[in-house]
Amino acid sequence: MKTAVIVFPGSNCDRDMAVALEQATGRKPQMVWHKDAALPQGLDLVAIPGGFSFGDYLRCGAIAAQAPVMRAVVAFANRGGHVLGVCNGFQVLIEAGLLPGALMRNAGLTFVCRDVTLEVATADSVFTSAYARGQALTVPVAHHDGNYVADAALLERLRGEDRIAFTYRDNPNGSTADIAGVLSGNRRVLGMMPHPERAVDPVLGGTDGTALFDSIAAAARIGA
Repeated sequence: MKTAVIVFPGSNCDRDMAVALEQATGRKPQMVWHKDAALPQGLDLVAIPGGFSFGDYLRCGAIAAQAPVMRAVVAFANRGGHVLGVCNGFQVLIEAGLLPGALMRNAGLTFVCRDVTLEVATADSVFTSAYARGQALTVPVAHHDGNYVADAALLERLRGEDRIAFTYRDNPNGSTADIAGVLSGNRRVLGMMPHPERAVDPVLGGTDGTALFDSIAAAARIGA
């Protein structure tokens, strides 16, 4: 399986993401700088990690979404490539138009950094197939603008198409319907605020994020 991690100035979870992908696939991902105009050939997955891409002083992820590499990421996704965005990466994917909705300031107007309990809302995706629907996970969050906002029409569509990947059992930010992660219409793009890449080693406090990366690796092996 061949993967790549996009790196922006201010990314602070790119190494964590790379370690998690290498652990699951047995192969180091390629680190791709945001100013690169093209992606490496033959990729199975592109990951956009957490961090503060360009400081996020305006709308989080808005500047990063205009980076040269994001045109290549959008084209890759539109061809059916798999894309994972975590935390700031989720914000970038929304700003790039690859996922619906918006991410706003946390309801409490404070930065939240702690473990949260998630529930797997669907196991029907290449990102969640190694979990069971309804399974509870403990995964850390670290964000200031993680409040996922969806109007009634979008929420109905996400539910009707089974595109809510994860929900919070203890909502830390006020997200609509406790949504923690959503899938694209073709189910090949996942954006989520919690950090599964920080939950892949007992030394870090838990391994509940491991199955997400195992799901991706298994899908690549069977050519999903």
